[in-house]
Amino acid sequence: MSLLAIFQWLQSTQIATALRESALVYPVIMSTHLTGMALFGGMILMTDLRLLGIVMRSYSVSDVVDQLRVWKRIGGVLVVTCGIFLAWSKAEFYYHNPFFWLKMSLLTLVGVHALIFRKSVYNNTAALDRATVIPTQAKVAAVISLALWIGLISAGRLIGYYEVRP
Repeated sequence: MSLLAIFQWLQSTQIATALRESALVYPVIMSTHLTGMALFGGMILMTDLRLLGIVMRSYSVSDVVDQLRVWKRIGGVLVVTCGIFLAWSKAEFYYHNPFFWLKMSLLTLVGVHALIFRKSVYNNTAALDRATVIPTQAKVAAVISLALWIGLISAGRLIGYYEVRP
């Protein structure tokens, strides 16, 4: 079974059809997805800007990361859950959409980024607080994170503007 066939099957399920054809449910899911992006993205932005020493310099990195973590998780759950429903409801459209695949590629790179920097930066905030200046590795992690998330969000927004040309 090809990937296209899987996407077509997903889109043809009763739940996907109901979501796609609903005058209320689909817009609510889309709005919740965007709300989750604002929450999740805002928390990532503040964390990265703190690592770069641009904002909240009077607070320790640990305090910023710890205080934002729960909100970041709530936003992440909203984004992922709603994103799955949105993709499921129009799976064949997404299969043919290059911006969807760009978004998925960038999301994969976000996962790689997290694996690379989790131990040394994101789970090591006490050491960052003890340093006289934020280490270069933490700043590099923040810059890469910002670039990946800006790209991912931009690709996500462009999904809706892509038109299949016959």
